[in-house]
Amino acid sequence: MRQLLDITTWARKDHYQFFGTFDEPFFGICTEVDCTSVYAKSKERDVSFFLLYLHASLVAANLVEPFRYRIINEDVWVYDQIHASPTINRPDGTFGFGYLDYEEDFEVFRINAGIEITRVQNSTGLEPALSGENVIHYSSLPWIHFSSVSHARNMARKDSIPKITFGKMIDRSGRKFMPVAVHVHHGLMDGWHVGQFVTLFQQHLNL
Repeated sequence: MRQLLDITTWARKDHYQFFGTFDEPFFGICTEVDCTSVYAKSKERDVSFFLLYLHASLVAANLVEPFRYRIINEDVWVYDQIHASPTINRPDGTFGFGYLDYEEDFEVFRINAGIEITRVQNSTGLEPALSGENVIHYSSLPWIHFSSVSHARNMARKDSIPKITFGKMIDRSGRKFMPVAVHVHHGLMDGWHVGQFVTLFQQHLNL
């Protein structure tokens, strides 16, 4: 489900029109999150660390409305929910694109995600997931504790889908930290909104 945003009364109308003319309207930030609690939970419950933090990020993103905005034919649409389109690593060193429905209940999310991950890991090639616009593009680089990230982009294609990247977890002073990169369309949101997402993401990692 989605609703059309009335751009004429939108407080960010000028920002949308200004950044909408840019060849590269995306901006990105890199930060770290404390994943000590969620990592311990993954061990205690014998569940995937990746799926726990991915789910926490989806909960946070769905709570920050601009993360549910998408530009389609110059209109801005507000989706009721957004889902995940992550890259899934395969045993042969390649990856495939997956699609995971957002579920508030982690157990439902985990079960469905397991089915999709198995499907992608047993596939070949690089066929895009048939996910539509109401997703976040996720990727994970568990081998690298990065401090910056850039993305391959087809500038000829109008794109407004947020991109979130997770990196290698490290230990520091008895705590566990993971880098996170967030890239979003500046016509749809600002650093304040990304800050809201990061704060909520950390809160849900701590639960």
